[in-house]
Amino acid sequence: MIRSALIALLACLAGAVVVGAEYGWHGAWTTFLLLAAVAAGMLAAAHLATVRRARIGPLSRQLALGAVLAVGTVVAAVWAGAMAMFVSHHDALVISAMAAVAGVVAVRAAQLLAHGVMEDVEAMHREVDEARRRLIAAVSHDLRTPLASLRLLVDAVDDGVATGEIRARYLREMRTHVGALSVLIDDLFELSRLEAGEISWSLHQVELGELVSETVAALRAQAQERRVAVAAELPADAAAGELSARANAEKVQRVLFNLIVNAIRHTPADGSVVVRARRLGGGDGVEVEVVDDGAGVPAAERERVFEPFYRGGADAAARTSGDGAGLGLAIARAIVEAHGGRIWLEAAEPRGTRVRFTLPAAA
Repeated sequence: MIRSALIALLACLAGAVVVGAEYGWHGAWTTFLLLAAVAAGMLAAAHLATVRRARIGPLSRQLALGAVLAVGTVVAAVWAGAMAMFVSHHDALVISAMAAVAGVVAVRAAQLLAHGVMEDVEAMHREVDEARRRLIAAVSHDLRTPLASLRLLVDAVDDGVATGEIRARYLREMRTHVGALSVLIDDLFELSRLEAGEISWSLHQVELGELVSETVAALRAQAQERRVAVAAELPADAAAGELSARANAEKVQRVLFNLIVNAIRHTPADGSVVVRARRLGGGDGVEVEVVDDGAGVPAAERERVFEPFYRGGADAAARTSGDGAGLGLAIARAIVEAHGGRIWLEAAEPRGTRVRFTLPAAA
């Protein structure tokens, strides 16, 4: 209310100055008082309508009322000027008629705009509902599989069916399933915090060359188990600080970990995964890419691979319990975008997938 009053006061002062330039101080003062009275009445009506929006009805009526108040302000101001002898009654009548016509058109325009807005809101509501249903279905699936296995294993141990080495193996499998559930819950919690903007990590100068080499070395044993070669290709003649980014090292390493693990998972035996980093032209940022020579991702699905739980094509059917919950790329995107960078996917030549992301360069 105070902000509205200040805006109206400034508008009235501006109007008074314009009239005062023509009619003098007395005319300016009279105009200010008349405009202030009109503005106060209309603002009071507008705020009352805001408080009682539920009684007014749908958005189309609210916009129409806003148009009526705007036109009413013009008409009231014109007749106030007529009473102060600044405008003749003839001119006031003509202006009022013009304002009335404009008001009718404005009300209809408001109704049309409201209809379009409501259609957009309804479409968005349907999309949100559909996304929520997909998310619930995906989470339910990822929870149901390990829980079903846990139930069978617990029943076998509890009934005394599993003894000795079998019992020990069942307990190890139970521990594995519990770990998978913990990872899923942690990933969901982290993704929800990132998407909500709840970020508390600090940014420092990070040497991406060192970070890439360290992450590749840590994942080499996992790649060897799948008979996949993984390597880092970094510019040998890079100047000191050329691959420096302003980032959080732990979070960027999480991005690298997710991308490399995903690439290893989708690369056939005897295939390879290569990680590269380079300074962007102009020194605006640093780019990292992870390239594999797997089956690749169809062009129509490249934008959707960063959605939580998304698995397109035949990959969804071929999924196994060890393939993760499908949140790795979604978390990677959220982290990169929180740094002010971007991440995208391209086809590699002659086959495979190339994931690239950028980060701001260190100052």
